[in-house]
Amino acid sequence: MIDIQTLRRDAAQVESRLKTRGFVFDRAGYEALEARRKALQTRAEALQAQRNALSKQIGQAKGKGEDASALLAEVNVVTQEQAGIPAELESVQASLDALLASLPNLPHESVPVGRSEADNVEVRRWGTPATFDFAVKDHLDVGEPLGLDAAAGAKLSGARFTVMRGGVARLHRALAQFMLDMHTTRHGYTECYTPYLVNASALFGTGQLPKFEEDLFRVQKLGDQGPAAGTEAGQEASGQAVPATMYLIPTSEVSLTNLVAGEILPGEALPLRLTAHTPCFRSEAGSYGRDTRGMIRQHQFDKVEIVRIDRPEHSYTSLEEMVTYVRSLVEALELPWRILRLCGGDLSFTSALTFDFEVFSAVQKRWLEVSSVSNFESYQANRLRCRYRDAEQGVQLVHTLNGSALALPRIVAALLENNQTPEGIRIPEALRPYTGFDFIPRPTKK
Repeated sequence: MIDIQTLRRDAAQVESRLKTRGFVFDRAGYEALEARRKALQTRAEALQAQRNALSKQIGQAKGKGEDASALLAEVNVVTQEQAGIPAELESVQASLDALLASLPNLPHESVPVGRSEADNVEVRRWGTPATFDFAVKDHLDVGEPLGLDAAAGAKLSGARFTVMRGGVARLHRALAQFMLDMHTTRHGYTECYTPYLVNASALFGTGQLPKFEEDLFRVQKLGDQGPAAGTEAGQEASGQAVPATMYLIPTSEVSLTNLVAGEILPGEALPLRLTAHTPCFRSEAGSYGRDTRGMIRQHQFDKVEIVRIDRPEHSYTSLEEMVTYVRSLVEALELPWRILRLCGGDLSFTSALTFDFEVFSAVQKRWLEVSSVSNFESYQANRLRCRYRDAEQGVQLVHTLNGSALALPRIVAALLENNQTPEGIRIPEALRPYTGFDFIPRPTKK
């Protein structure tokens, strides 16, 4: 969330910066609310000062034996006016809070101006797309005889769910373990296991709520669930009642970043580096008709996420380190990649600067996004109320960053497509210690 002090200092500058990402800020509406808030607070202070002065006069009059009835009547009028101010001030403040929650993050000065993904700027690319001397298939066709089963996923859950079996399932698991090992043993990330269900406040903290509720899967608790449902026994056992409504995480960014919600961290503990492998759940509202075939856009998919909590002055150095690190992961998997700096119109709601990684599908002849690495600056921290204590500057908001490292189904798809041979799928050397094999053979026809 944008700091209210930023708006109060220069609402015109905020309006201008938000325009670069195609967002129209109702500055007049904000300024009217802010003027009313100031007027109410000023009036409240004036009335309290008037009441204090009248009380003093009443005391003096009574001390002299004089009639204080007129002063008491005046105090009554002031008290009645005072009584109406808190409710109106609360209403105005609620409107200001709702307006703030609706504003996206301010883009970094290096973000290109643009309206859509067509305006993103390529920063760098690496590798040579695979070539084939035989008829190639996309990942669904080449993977189906190897254990990739979209029909079974649809049978169990509906469209955009997939079952994996055999070598493909093991490849999927190997990718997750490879990434976690890279994160923890080589780059100092702490592996975490976090809940897949979170409350609404967690999603507000990272920016999914209230704006993007339609993209989430919501779970409503039905009936009496025993002590965990909020009885005294349940609260004693868990420390907190289970909310009646919870949400499946769209990414472990939500749970990892919320681990520091409400905290004041010691400055010397930063940066925090956290990672988790979790399933992710997305309704993909508004994306119908796009990438519906195969594993490119699923309602449930796995991802290994990396999150950093950092000092503001170091966060862009951390962003560069994370981009370099994700590059090394994709290169280790021997996949041609490119990096895009996202334009204002393609930035996520919470991001100040994002780099997307895409791998090339030699079969589909297009680039597939497999990672986004973003700096949110203090936007999430302000919603989360996460701060750190600096020896010289006192308590300050942290900066938060995150990266997909990596989205598993699209990597599986890219490996199946780019590494296919007439005999089966070649496994990249870096993954072979995790799969236990270097090849997924095509089944022989009987």
